[in-house]
Amino acid sequence: MTETAETVIPAPALVTVPVTGGGLFPVHRIYCVGRNYAEHAQEMGHSGREAPFFFMKPADAVLPVPDGACGRMAMPPLTQDLHHEVELVAALGRGGRDIPVEQALDHVWGWAIGLDMTRRDLQADAKRQGRPWCIAKGFDQSAPIGPLHPRQRVGDLTRGAIGLSVDGQPRQSGDLAQMIWSVAETIAALSRAWTLQPGDLIMTGTPAGVGAVRAGQRMQAAIAGLGTLDVEVVEA
Repeated sequence: MTETAETVIPAPALVTVPVTGGGLFPVHRIYCVGRNYAEHAQEMGHSGREAPFFFMKPADAVLPVPDGACGRMAMPPLTQDLHHEVELVAALGRGGRDIPVEQALDHVWGWAIGLDMTRRDLQADAKRQGRPWCIAKGFDQSAPIGPLHPRQRVGDLTRGAIGLSVDGQPRQSGDLAQMIWSVAETIAALSRAWTLQPGDLIMTGTPAGVGAVRAGQRMQAAIAGLGTLDVEVVEA
């Protein structure tokens, strides 16, 4: 029998997201779609019809928030302009390459509400210098995510309200049907660039109304059919 070599340092903990009704979903990678709602693209200075582009967050950027709980996100360092971006998250149960659009949603295991938290001042500086966005998008706890709802229970989410409020004041408001590139189109496009894997999460873009949030403020994100996600920003 061949002995299995032990790791020379302790292996990192498995990153998981809770599932409604019980269980944990293991996270492999986090893909994010940039500027996927026309009004948000326009508020960021673009026409709204550009081809899709992608960036990534590390798996351990996830801040899992169980059903009915309020997550506590530490105010990240190096920023004076932390922004909220509410997004529909698609969790893949099947992977593949060159996935046809008409088959793409069959790869989705479930759906969740997520926040693509952004150090906007660092992102703006990176844009000016033509540098990657990693420091602006991939910091610790930059991806608060609520519990996953199995697709077999809630169906395919192609339309329905999506929004976010801060301390009870509405900030973002839109409809999933306003996505420039549908979830199915996004999965197909991603699968042409990467071999997608079970456990991949896809953050599908945010509607208009992004804005700053500071320590002591509480965000409540909502997507029709998925309930709400509550996250408070706290001092580090």
